[in-house]
Amino acid sequence: MADTDEWLRVRDYLQQHRHELSASAAARYPAAQWAEGTALLTTPSWLPAAPLPLGSVALDWADSDGTARDRDAAAWDAALAAVLPRRADGSRYRRFSSAVADLAPPAIWEDRRTYRLTGADLAGPRPALAFEPGTFFQGVDIGGALGHEHAAAVMGLLPREDLRALVGTPWELGRRPATVAISTLTLRADGAAATFPLHWREPGRVSHAGGLYQVVPAGIFQGVDDGPAGQAHDFDLWRCMTREFAEELLGTSEDYGPAGTLVDYGAWPFARRLDQARAGGSLRPWVLGLGIDPLTLATDLLTAVVIDAPVFDELFGAMVDRNVEGTILPGQPFTAELIERLTTREPTQAAGAALLRLAWRHRDVLLGPAAPG
Repeated sequence: MADTDEWLRVRDYLQQHRHELSASAAARYPAAQWAEGTALLTTPSWLPAAPLPLGSVALDWADSDGTARDRDAAAWDAALAAVLPRRADGSRYRRFSSAVADLAPPAIWEDRRTYRLTGADLAGPRPALAFEPGTFFQGVDIGGALGHEHAAAVMGLLPREDLRALVGTPWELGRRPATVAISTLTLRADGAAATFPLHWREPGRVSHAGGLYQVVPAGIFQGVDDGPAGQAHDFDLWRCMTREFAEELLGTSEDYGPAGTLVDYGAWPFARRLDQARAGGSLRPWVLGLGIDPLTLATDLLTAVVIDAPVFDELFGAMVDRNVEGTILPGQPFTAELIERLTTREPTQAAGAALLRLAWRHRDVLLGPAAPG
């Protein structure tokens, strides 16, 4: 158990060396589990043979208490204690999220209801994702601690990674709270050529993957409102992606009204225009797979949204160059050369690197004439 100074030193090391630490964490797992040769961890049932139309992926829901199962409470408590600091009065923090809130809060740091992933099959005859209720801090309390533990071990401050050993195989989702982000590669298609915006995630402004490039938009799969009605209303991948497009590429607010307010997507002009383009085939959303960041075990649904150039320009002509999480780099060429550089020589988030490679492998489908539902 560290004091706050040592804990902050480890956290600073993690922030400065996240890309290298992700690679060293990935090395703890067999190379066969790396998606497209990147650091993102995956398993065969999470990678469809070809891109799936977004509408073909079913979402299953089960009410539960949202806690991880099959835990040895004493072993987990001891492993967490090794990465949680003591306060000045000698008491120790009980949750990783509480230590972050007091000692090193990002610009955005709040607990929210989320849809916690409990199962996934994207390669079978019925592609589906299964969820139950969860919270953002439930994921941070394990995932953030895992990343901190690995950084401390690399620095020689911990002899072993007990918490990672307890988590076990990353896709045994019942052993940890798995909060899911939807990471989207946004392709502006102009015939056989395409470009895409790229996000530089600024350290200190984000709770995950600061100091890395990432596709954009990317955001936690959750509802706008924490109430039961809001959670049910927004339990939809496309609605979450729609909000992220507006927030990350157009800089709109995450405030959609007073507590208890349900977003009227049909009356929202931006959402309505996206839906019209999707229905008409000039906007085509796909699911390419699911993967896990090796450092924190953050889980990402890998999606691509292909938008014909005239529609893209209409929707995103006012694209911002900065948002609350970092800098937007527009117009990156979707070419083998750039993808090779981003995935081998630049600090790119594991999910983004795997998604770029998967998209390039499936470029004939993504940029072809097919129009998914």
